Amino acid sequence: MKTLNKVVTTGLSVALASSLLMGTSALAKGEKYTLDSAKLSAPITLDANNPAWATAPKLDLVLSETPYKPKGFPGLTSTNATLKSLYDNDSIYLFMQYEDPTYSVARYPWIKQEDGSWKQMKNKDYTGHENTYYEDKAGVYWDINARGFAKKGCAITCHMTKDGLNAGVADTSAGRKYTRKDGQTVDMWHWKSVRTGLAFDLSHDQYVDHVKSEKKNWGRHGDEKLSGGYKNNMTKDKKMPMYMSKNADNKLTYLVNADKVPFVDTFKAGDMVPAIVVSKMTGSAADIMTSSVYADGKWTLVFKRALVTNHPKSKVQDVQFKDMKKDYYFGVSAFDNTQINHMYHEGSIKLNFK
Repeated sequence: MKTLNKVVTTGLSVALASSLLMGTSALAKGEKYTLDSAKLSAPITLDANNPAWATAPKLDLVLSETPYKPKGFPGLTSTNATLKSLYDNDSIYLFMQYEDPTYSVARYPWIKQEDGSWKQMKNKDYTGHENTYYEDKAGVYWDINARGFAKKGCAITCHMTKDGLNAGVADTSAGRKYTRKDGQTVDMWHWKSVRTGLAFDLSHDQYVDHVKSEKKNWGRHGDEKLSGGYKNNMTKDKKMPMYMSKNADNKLTYLVNADKVPFVDTFKAGDMVPAIVVSKMTGSAADIMTSSVYADGKWTLVFKRALVTNHPKSKVQDVQFKDMKKDYYFGVSAFDNTQINHMYHEGSIKLNFK
């Protein structure tokens, strides 16, 4: 999908001269990738151009798997990605850069029609999910104690619909996420460009458990949110926006809660109003700081999270980087303007602290 707003970011130069640890061509199906996390002498900012990243070991890999193939899908089905990791005494940092030729940050936008009405743009596929008017996203999926993750990666939690049923429940979706057994969980760092990323430099801290109920969002849940988040911008009859920005020159495709004012229709045909109101989350749902820059046909993200989190459900919801001699397994994915369809890799990635 071509962006509905013009990209204003300009060239980003990220040093990628460090040695390649393991190329994808040398890996057989199911084998693991390895990424070394290098020790820092002091904390760093989330700037992807920080000199510390220039000498960090890197892993190049191809994200070429997708959970399903919607008919007429206009987006990417494969992309090249680069990962790096650093850590200090308190935090882990993860650098993720991947190719995406379209900057997509218009999520169900409101567009004024020629007859004066407002239309919320949607084009859902046969599973009831959006692949056209949506936001770019990325996911980092950390194993906590899900059996089989080290070998199969995040695919161990993806369950495809069979004969219209998922876990015995009627479901038209292409697939749902849940772990195989009760008590097994996976930590999910979900960067959402519109809802958490561009406005607040955050990812949504989530987790996956064994819930097999469509009414409870299957096994994917958010960590505790004390305040903030995102809400749809629409009237009760769902026919037009309820709010607009107080900033007349605001070209963003999201509406920051602090900037919203009651909607007054002085717009002309073809004008766009954001369909989402966002405010900064607090609580353990906001544990993961994430910078994001789009330039030169690539997204560059830098995630930062405490090595060890401390909230009532930390052990169940968050991977804990307590033992620097232990191997930690994870996977990454990229969403090109899609609601659930995403690009991922076979197997898992093994993180070593060095």
